[in-house]
This record gives sequence, structure tokens and C-alpha cells, in this order.
Amino acid sequence: MIRSDALTVHHGKTAVLWNLTFQVPKGVLLGILGPNGAGKSTMLKTLMGLIRPLSGQIECSGKIAYVPQRESIDWDFPITALEVVMMGRFGKLGFFKRLRKADREAALIMLEQVGMKELAHRQINQLSGGQQQKLFIARALMQEADVYLLDEPFAGVDLTTEKAIMEILKRQKEAGKTLLIVHHDLPTVREYFDWVILLNRRLVACGPVKEVFNREHVQSTFRSPTLFDEVATLTAETYQGEVIP
Repeated sequence: MIRSDALTVHHGKTAVLWNLTFQVPKGVLLGILGPNGAGKSTMLKTLMGLIRPLSGQIECSGKIAYVPQRESIDWDFPITALEVVMMGRFGKLGFFKRLRKADREAALIMLEQVGMKELAHRQINQLSGGQQQKLFIARALMQEADVYLLDEPFAGVDLTTEKAIMEILKRQKEAGKTLLIVHHDLPTVREYFDWVILLNRRLVACGPVKEVFNREHVQSTFRSPTLFDEVATLTAETYQGEVIP
């Protein structure tokens, strides 16, 4: 479903991702783990084509829907919850076509599925953090994608809301969808995910949770500065024209 081959992404002359090679099969619920600045969001944006890699590639064989970080959204924009969810239909309409009554009804059904139908006509800045997260998940689900990318969907939400969101995502996985989720809470990894990517600019591990989510890989990802230092050294050598093994 998703394949990365020697993916390297730079910001200016600084490597954000270095030589990532991995494959993710269809129908998994995958957590992307790593410290701040590890390149997790960059990897998702590169997969969507929003960022151009320096070298290598990352590609997906199906349609992608994206749930961004909450802080990247203008919550003061004058739009209702229902209108946000209906935006998920725009990709199917084509040019010069308007949303139909059927699209509105589908959006109401989707809001009901995430427990927010009674808030359909509320302005988005009047929603709680958890409600805002569920709203943009509903918009993504309206796109009927094959792959869902969620960037920190549990940031700023309480535990009850987090569990409710996970139930929504698990139902999508059971329906055969593939979900990649940027995540920070290590104690919940085994409960939430069946696959993980451990990332700190370079790939530490990618695979089933039972196989790769262990003390050694977690320590290499979060507690060791060597990965960051190694990437910085490799970047410097590249710009000095040295051969990188």
C-alpha cells in the first residue's frame, strides 16, 4: 500500500529525513513514533506530494485523506461543523458542480457516526478540542479514501475523547482501510496499533508492533542523540562532495 525507497528530504541544507526505506501493507493501523523534530509530519506531507524530496521517493497505491494538526487550522474562520464535513465531498464534484442534498445528508450521517450530529450548525470556534478533532476526522472519512493520514489527532483531547476517536479509527481498519497516525504516548502503542514506524530523521524500525516495538528500538529512537548527529554528519559530507556509503 505504501512504499518508501531511499527517501531523503532537506529543509535548506539540513536533512529532515535521511534515506528512509520501508513498506507498509494494506489494512493496518500504524503509529508513527519519534521525538519532536524527527520528521514525522514531514514524512506525511511528502507522501501527499506537498513536499518534494531531495532524492528517493515515497508513494501510495490508493487515495489519501489527511487530518492536519489542530494548530494549523484557523478556528476563527466563519464556518459550521456541517459545512466542514461537506468539504470532504469537494474532490468528487469536479469543476462548477455544487453540493447536492445527498451530500448534505451524507455529512449529517457522518457527524452522527462521530457523535456530533447535534452540533452540526455550531461554528467551529465554539467546539471543544476533542470535538474539533472528531470534526476533521469526519471530513476525512467523507472522502472515502483508501489511506488516512492523521497528524497528532490526540493532541489536546481528554482520555475519553481519545478512546472514542480510536474506536472510530479501528472501525475504519476493520473495513480494510490503512491508517497512519503520528503518536506520542508510548504506553498506549500496543493497545492502539498493529504496526509502528520508529523514526528519528533516519528509520529505526518499521513493522508489526509485536516484532519491532521493543526497548532497544525505543531507546534508539528517543534517548540517543547519535541518530541526529549521524544525519547532521551525513548532510555535511554530502554538501562537501564526499561519497556516502
